[in-house]
Amino acid sequence: MANRNRAEVRTAVHSRIRRKVRGTTERPRLAVYRSLNHIYAQLIDDEKAQTIASASTTEKKLGVKAGGNIEAAKKVGQTIAERALAAGVSSVVFDRGGYLYHGRVKALTDAARAAGLNKGEASEAEAEVESEATAAETEEASAKPKKAKKEKKPAAKEE
Repeated sequence: MANRNRAEVRTAVHSRIRRKVRGTTERPRLAVYRSLNHIYAQLIDDEKAQTIASASTTEKKLGVKAGGNIEAAKKVGQTIAERALAAGVSSVVFDRGGYLYHGRVKALTDAARAAGLNKGEASEAEAEVESEATAAETEEASAKPKKAKKEKKPAAKEE
């Protein structure tokens, strides 16, 4: 078994993803890079080999104090979506860069969808969340009701 570190594994996963994910002029690739302190996002047209728009936590305009958290990732996602819409791009292909779709990476993409990128995906995700919520509510309603505990009345203070 090969002795590999985390960076090598991520690079291997990223190369496998890149074999399948291609950005076109109509639908560029939204590439995400995450470091310990910052998160970066780029819209890349692979046919022309050029970057259409980019956003990161290193930018002073974002007003982010710490770049390595979920709130900063949400701001970057919202910013990249605004810049994409200004460039005339409304649909993208997501490239998670070999990272798990969790935490900061997920927060960035969810914020980009909420800001207007890939509108069809946002509605599907919201519908899925709503269906899970209704399923949970029906389970709770069908469960046997619990007996209410007797409330203790506070003793009246005598003056």
